[in-house]
Amino acid sequence: MKQRPWIKRAGYRVICVLSRVTGVLLFGLRVDGREHIPTDGGVLVCSNHQSYFDPVIVGLCSDRRLNYLARDTLFRSTLFRWLIEFLDAIPIDRDGMGIGGLKETLRRLKREEMVLIFPEGTRTKTGEVSPLKPGFCTLARRGKIRLLPVGIDGAFQAWPKGNLLPRLSRICVHISEPLTPEEMATMTDDELVASLEHRIRESHHNARLQRHA
Repeated sequence: MKQRPWIKRAGYRVICVLSRVTGVLLFGLRVDGREHIPTDGGVLVCSNHQSYFDPVIVGLCSDRRLNYLARDTLFRSTLFRWLIEFLDAIPIDRDGMGIGGLKETLRRLKREEMVLIFPEGTRTKTGEVSPLKPGFCTLARRGKIRLLPVGIDGAFQAWPKGNLLPRLSRICVHISEPLTPEEMATMTDDELVASLEHRIRESHHNARLQRHA
């Protein structure tokens, strides 16, 4: 794993602590299933996508540093570009990951790091999980890494697509057991997409049960 400069390591930890405190105090953030997060090796973290909060929310669930995918248009602002690069964002084009994004994501996975993606491709308009796009299959097979299913609920109520500003809502996260390279080797791409989608939907259902408990 690449050793980052101390300022990036320290800054990431400070941001995580402050964000966790904010998440608990303002949104009653609760996370179940942390024991399913692999402690080492490359991991593709696959979450449903409800709001702008999602990358931060998922990042707070793990003590391991997370890499993020971000639309290349977000890199146009000098200040925001500095922030998301500081947080290890990987630029992707608006039509998909693109060759550059694919290569950089694989590079980080092979460095045994964790990378967050949203296989639905965009934020939900209803709060429910949308059908997954198959792009992650290439990363999973070429990287020979685990897929970690994550379900978020409450982030849609806090900051739905189309709203300019967020509002208060309880947010819960559920993390399920990862899919291993050995399991994926026995599946076709269609079967892999179906299996991951089932696990994300199940995780989302469990997160919703937590939120309403």
